[in-house]
Parts: sequence; structure tokens; C-alpha cells
Amino acid sequence: MQFKAITLLLIILFSCNGKIQTKNTINKDGKENNTNQPKDQYVISNRLDKNIRSIFQDRNGNYWFGTNGAGVFRYDSKTLTQFTIKDGLADNQVTSIQEDELGNLWLESGAFGISKFDGKKFTLHSNRINLTTSAETDWETKNNDLWFYAGDGVFRQRNSSLDYLPFVRSNSKTKASDPFKLSRYGVYCILKDNKGNVWFGTQAEGVCRSDGKNLTWFKEKGLAGPAVLSMFEDSRGNIWFGNNGAGLFRYDGKTLTNLTEEKGLANPDFRVSGKGGLGTMARVYSINEDNSGNIWIGTVDAGVWKYDGNNLTNYTTRDGLTSNAVNTIYKDKNRDLWFGTDSNGICKFNGSKFSEFKIR
Repeated sequence: MQFKAITLLLIILFSCNGKIQTKNTINKDGKENNTNQPKDQYVISNRLDKNIRSIFQDRNGNYWFGTNGAGVFRYDSKTLTQFTIKDGLADNQVTSIQEDELGNLWLESGAFGISKFDGKKFTLHSNRINLTTSAETDWETKNNDLWFYAGDGVFRQRNSSLDYLPFVRSNSKTKASDPFKLSRYGVYCILKDNKGNVWFGTQAEGVCRSDGKNLTWFKEKGLAGPAVLSMFEDSRGNIWFGNNGAGLFRYDGKTLTNLTEEKGLANPDFRVSGKGGLGTMARVYSINEDNSGNIWIGTVDAGVWKYDGNNLTNYTTRDGLTSNAVNTIYKDKNRDLWFGTDSNGICKFNGSKFSEFKIR
């Protein structure tokens, strides 16, 4: 019970070509109809799925909402379009979304499936991974590299190459690692900082930092053990880690601090029995920063917290938050914060209260 639900990471990968041939509409009885639509058109959806795992705004201003099992939705301010495995998506769970320098979108699932969207079609990339890499240059990083989660390390995308970089190399005495099988070194979150370092949050081994040549591990003060599910670099250069059990950590370049323990917001019951708790900050799933420099911390059982550098303020459903389980916090190009929840869609904060985001 210490870790993020393993079942989310064991979803079978699917690959399927072709476009969805049905359009979802709602009849007068409130039930869903399936009506034929022209070939090679995607599904225009009437409603956004409620379980949001990732949010992203592309260079054209479109919003993308990754879900836990309904694929990904694109919203262009007028139309909501749904994409699933029937469109070539690697998996109907979408945990992260990135954009490369050419404007292609890269989407990843908890089962480590990777797909690319070029604006017209999806291409499955999970089957294009190079499993043999040079030990001397494995961790070299460049500005345009994209990084993806793997079960025993990470995938790095550069130009047309997608390489698998395991943290523990196989030799004559150890079994070769499997990028699609979760281990203690499985990666849940990735951060590129402003200095060019790449940080990796793992299932049970804490956090690893790569400077392109060397790997440095951070495991103290409870950071290793439960899974590290989120990382964030703030405007001051501090690196923040969200741990599913040990809470919120801050690294200022010299010292690692467990803010949850320091503020008395731990939840020992979760480590023992798996029981969540309101008023705690032990199970951190997401971190971001607002325009005023406040750090926002999303938990899976206690709503969100706002940290101004001194004080912590807790917001829950009592304050208008649509759910106390917050999977992701995203800042868009207007610097507005979006809160994606586990079962009640998306909400936004206007400075004083939360309101549900609805597509009309």
C-alpha cells in the first residue's frame, strides 16, 4: 500500500491502426447513441472524462487532457475531440504529455507505452526502442532530448532514436532488465532543471539526478521507500519532490528537507495500513507554483496545500475543490493553474475560490 497503485502500471499495451468510426451522442433518455460518421474522422465528444491524469497546452493553444482509461481529449476552445487506442494511441491511460521542437506531441501511459501525434495521426513508438546503448555516453543530455518513464530506468528520445537507459546494468551475474516490467528503479516522474540536469523519481529508490555524465542518488529522510510521483523546480531554483507516503521534500542545492515532517503533517497510518487522512500532506502527487511564488501541492487524499514559504493553507472539497484526490497541477501559457482530479474532472482557482471547469 506504500506505492502508487501497481495495477495502473500493468495495463496491457495495445496497438491498433485506423480511426474511430462512431460518434457519441446523447439521446433524450440520457443514454449514449452510436451513429456512423465519415471515415478517418475522430470522435467529437460531448463530455470530458472525470479521471484526469495529465494536462498540457500545446504551441497552438490547444488543451490536452490525459485520462486514466478514456484516452486523451483535445480542446481547441470550441470542440472536444477524444483519441483512444483505436486511433493508434499506445494506451487509454495517458500519464504524461510532451511536445518536441517540431510540434509533435508525445504521450505516455503507466504501462510505459509511448505514442507520437504529428497533428494528423498517432504512431506507436514503444516497439522502436533501442535496447543496446553505449555505457560511456548513455546519460549524455541535450536541450532537445525528451525523456520517458521505464520499468527499470528511462527512455531517451533524440532525433529518430529512442534508447533505453537502465539504472542497473546487466552483466554475466545479473539478469537483463526489462523496460516494461516495474522494479524498484521504475521511473514515475522526470524533471529537466534550468542547469541542464535531469531528475528521475523512482518506485522505491528515491530520486536520481543525471548531469549528463554522473548519476547522483537522493534517498535520505524517507525519500526512498514509497514512490516519488512528482518533481518541480520553482522560480528560485529549489527542486521539490512529492512522495507517496513520506510527503513533500525541498532540495535547495545543498540541503534536503522533508517539509511534511517539519510541519507535523505526516500520516504514519498510511505507511502501516494504507489509510489516507484529511489534514495530512503525506501522499503528494503533484506540485506547481503560482504567479506570486506560492507552491501548490496536490495530494491524493487531502486536497491541495498552498505554501507561501512560511505557512501552509489546506483546501479541500469544503472550499469548492471538486475532489480531495488531485492527480496533477498544470500552469498554462496564461499562467493559470489547472487542477486535474481523480474522479471529479478539472477545477481552477481564481485567487479566492475553486470552480469546476466545464466545456459547454
